[in-house]
Amino acid sequence: QVQLVESGGGLVQPGGSLRLSCAASGRTLSMSRMGWFRQAPGKEREFVAAITWSRSNTNYADFVKGRFTISRDSARNTVYLQMNSLKPEDTAVYYCAAVMSSSWQYDYWGQGTQVTVSA
Repeated sequence: QVQLVESGGGLVQPGGSLRLSCAASGRTLSMSRMGWFRQAPGKEREFVAAITWSRSNTNYADFVKGRFTISRDSARNTVYLQMNSLKPEDTAVYYCAAVMSSSWQYDYWGQGTQVTVSA
C-alpha cells in the first residue's frame, strides 16, 4: 500500500500563494499518477490537478489553469501543488491521491490539509 501525507496548508490572503506538499511512502514504485483534489464544506470533492509519475505529464481542472502548478520530485516521492492568485473560493481541504499502475482509479488518499483564503 501507499501512505500519503499532505502538508503546507494554512491561511492566506486573496491573491496570495501557497505550496502544498504530499509525501508518499510504501509501494511508491507502483505509482503511476498522483493528483490533488479539494473539498469545500457542503460540496463534493473535486479534481484539481494530476501528474504522471514517469513523465510528469500534467492535467488541470479549468478553474485552476494559469494559477496552480503541479510538480513532482521522484527522488523524494513527493508531489507539490503551487497555488498562486488564490481566491476565497479556493478555500477547501486539499487531498492528494495516488493511482497505482494496475488501476484506472485513485487508490490511496491522504488525510488532507486545510487551505483558507480570507482577508
